[in-house]
Amino acid sequence: MPFDTIFLDAGGVLVWTNWTRVSDALRANGIEVDPASLAAADPFVRRSLDVAELIAAVADQRRGWNYFELVLTKAGVPLSAAAEAALVTVQEYQRTTNIWEHVPNFVPPALSELRRCGYKLVVVSNSNGTLRQAFRRLGLDALVDIMVDSAEEGIEKPDRRLFELAVKRAGSEPEKTLHVGDFYHIDVVGARAAGLTSILVDEANLYRDADCVCIRSIAELPRLVEQL
Repeated sequence: MPFDTIFLDAGGVLVWTNWTRVSDALRANGIEVDPASLAAADPFVRRSLDVAELIAAVADQRRGWNYFELVLTKAGVPLSAAAEAALVTVQEYQRTTNIWEHVPNFVPPALSELRRCGYKLVVVSNSNGTLRQAFRRLGLDALVDIMVDSAEEGIEKPDRRLFELAVKRAGSEPEKTLHVGDFYHIDVVGARAAGLTSILVDEANLYRDADCVCIRSIAELPRLVEQL
């Protein structure tokens, strides 16, 4: 097989925002919105933020607040003092615990199958220092081999140095490493700069013109990676 190591982004690839928790925070502030409506808005908002100039100008954690505001707006929730109060609660949970805590049913089997096939699995995430504790809490830590949290390293994607650090830590080589992420200008661009092959997770089919392989979820990955 051409690859021995697979890098995986966390958010949008292995874990998603817990929109039920966000809905509960809004409800506590007098705003009713179905978690499914927030979840449906999510991929469209992430796509709107995937702009080269924005990625270059704003650090990942600073984009977080705008992300939640945009999801509310996309889901038809007007921004108001009550909505902002709810987002303060959400951001505090994100800061201390990590609200990217929804694990779709397809994730554990896909990870287990990739490991069974002999791949070393490395999570490479633009996170806030809570990646490890979140993955332990979710039981995902036992399904991967290495976790690289950008906040711990002081470098974030798309900086090639984070990929290079992860390759070294994995004991692999760039040409033997595949990276899977959900932001073109963070994951694909960064991985390519470091000499890695990249795959884009495009769950809502919003990157039809992307110049890379796209999948809807990592459920497709075990079969696909053997064909690359």
